[in-house]
Amino acid sequence: RYEPTWGSLDARPLPAWFDEAKFGVFIHWGVFSVPSFGSEWFWWYWQKEKREPYVKFMDTNYPPGFKYEDFGPLFTAEFFDPSQWADILKASGAKYIVLTSKHHEGFTLWGSKYSWNWNAVDVGPKRDLVAELATSVRNRTDLHFGLYHSLFEWFNPLFLEDATNAFKTRKFPTSKSLPELYEIVTKYQPEIIWSDGDGNAPDTYWNSTGFLAWLYNDSPVRDTVVTNDRWGAGSICAHGGFYTCSDRYNPGHLLPHKWENCMTIDRSSWGYRRDARLPDYLAIEDLVKQLAETVSCGGNLLMNIGPTHDGRIAVVFEERLRQVGAWLKVNGEAIYGTKPWRAQNDTATPGVWYTFSPKEGKVNAIFLSWPVSGILELGEPRAKLGETQVKLAGHKELLKWVALGEKGMVVALPQLTPQQLPCQWGWTLQLTDVN
Repeated sequence: RYEPTWGSLDARPLPAWFDEAKFGVFIHWGVFSVPSFGSEWFWWYWQKEKREPYVKFMDTNYPPGFKYEDFGPLFTAEFFDPSQWADILKASGAKYIVLTSKHHEGFTLWGSKYSWNWNAVDVGPKRDLVAELATSVRNRTDLHFGLYHSLFEWFNPLFLEDATNAFKTRKFPTSKSLPELYEIVTKYQPEIIWSDGDGNAPDTYWNSTGFLAWLYNDSPVRDTVVTNDRWGAGSICAHGGFYTCSDRYNPGHLLPHKWENCMTIDRSSWGYRRDARLPDYLAIEDLVKQLAETVSCGGNLLMNIGPTHDGRIAVVFEERLRQVGAWLKVNGEAIYGTKPWRAQNDTATPGVWYTFSPKEGKVNAIFLSWPVSGILELGEPRAKLGETQVKLAGHKELLKWVALGEKGMVVALPQLTPQQLPCQWGWTLQLTDVN
């Protein structure tokens, strides 16, 4: 049994499925999807920081005295079709999803007993969005279902009172945040608890170690659940299950601890933005590059989309997800279930990233641009004459290669027209019997 101490909790082995999965989809959905302007931090930027674009947006488009709470009934989700979402998520090639069950605004996407009249069953959709998506994902896909939950709430009077008392009182976590966590775990049995938003309060204020000890010892998901590292001020990148370290974290080198790069397709927001322009969205080439870099350095990629207030996954997000899925159909063996190799990227050619498939004993070299010469030089593999074999993923014939002294090799790529290429945006060489 795990003790409610970081020493004990951090010693828990991470369930193997998470490292094998490599790729997940993050979904930021909530009342912030109604103004869908600027950022999912809309309420904070408008009311607390009083940033000019936000104040102006409200003055221009809404009547005087309009409060953020008035957006609640406008969060309608009338086009939310959980089966369609599940099908898109499956097509993306992702192995898990993480849905924002509650963001910093405090609005819960399920009918929480602890969030009276500020939840999706009482206000807005009048539907349990968490339950509907969980059911569809489990019925239609083999994806692991996870939930994001914000510990703090920007404007909750109980939290503000505790903060004023320098967190010596604990009214908010005992009456709101912790009961919600126990509620979502018991009710929906998520296999990921993605905690966030410590409000600058220590983990002792949140009783994070107490909750995690229950989660790992006695909860219905104790054997399979994974958690992140956002459990109180000072715990990020230091305690918990996998490390997130910071948003859009992509170190570019191997880390000794399992980590995740959570990032957004929209460069500047996690929630949906009606004011986004096409260049604000990462192109599929950027996403494939992020995936290759992240996985080669031992991380998972959690790629975020923001649905609309009426429950649609915008076509641009759907296209990106389906493109990643199409790429993974060809190159999935270089991603899923792999381990980092002794070199993460190549020394001779930039834009080449390595992974290792332990079952097949294969080294995968993912290269992001097709050389004009048709010849790819690799500085890292040590090839052996008569033993080493080189294949291009999605292409039948073996490729010719020449060793370069002690280390390195030159590979002749097949001469293919663009239509004959097995995929776009990045390719994988599968190397067997290289030292």
